[in-house]
Amino acid sequence: MSGAFASLQDAIDAEAFPAVDLALRRGRHVDRDDSDWYPFLVDAQPWLEAFYRRFGCELVHRTDGYFYLLPTGDRLGRRHLSSGEMLVGQALTLLYLDPATVEHGGVLTRDQVLAQLAGVMGAEALVRALNPKRRRYDERVAEEAVRSKVTEALRRLATLGFVEVVDDARVRLRPALMRFAEPARETGAPEKTLKRLVAAGELVLTESDADETDETDETDETDETDGADEAGESSPFAGPEAPSERQPLEPGDPEAVE
Repeated sequence: MSGAFASLQDAIDAEAFPAVDLALRRGRHVDRDDSDWYPFLVDAQPWLEAFYRRFGCELVHRTDGYFYLLPTGDRLGRRHLSSGEMLVGQALTLLYLDPATVEHGGVLTRDQVLAQLAGVMGAEALVRALNPKRRRYDERVAEEAVRSKVTEALRRLATLGFVEVVDDARVRLRPALMRFAEPARETGAPEKTLKRLVAAGELVLTESDADETDETDETDETDETDGADEAGESSPFAGPEAPSERQPLEPGDPEAVE
């Protein structure tokens, strides 16, 4: 099946497997910039696809050049991005599609992200989208709150492989951001559709996302108060799903993930 590995056991015995496996199950996206992990997944893909199906997951490989695990059952838990993270992810995707960003090696500042969001949505709408529970706003406090929310979102997106933190002020955009464009691709003009969605502060739900909207609505308030990493997502924002962290999978042990 694969020229690099003669069996599933060979793939699992590879030096890269433990780290890649753990990263994928934590929701990490692996792209071509992961110089060791990505080639390993390309070579091991035929074996690992069947391996992860045993645990209710699909190992997805997009033509944009990244891998991720997509839960298809309930053996690995599902987590959604928060509304702020989803909104920032969409804005970053617009910037990723901008030729000017390519000219700068995909690197941009947090201020550019803020300017993109404010330019597309409007400053007042941005404040309300990132702080939906607040009724009144002091301009200075609101600005700081937006900056804080965007910084938190960038940090979370970095842990999932959507961006790379270069330093305190800059991030580098990664190919997995195109996952935010998937609901808009059917229109034939994903950039225009994404801009409209960002301006409206909403996202077109995929079928799998819509199925879980009611369940995740109930946990959104908890996420706002205690910062729980596994809290759900309120409608209409439903982000890319990420498997919950579990103990390492053991080949041949379907009970390793509960």
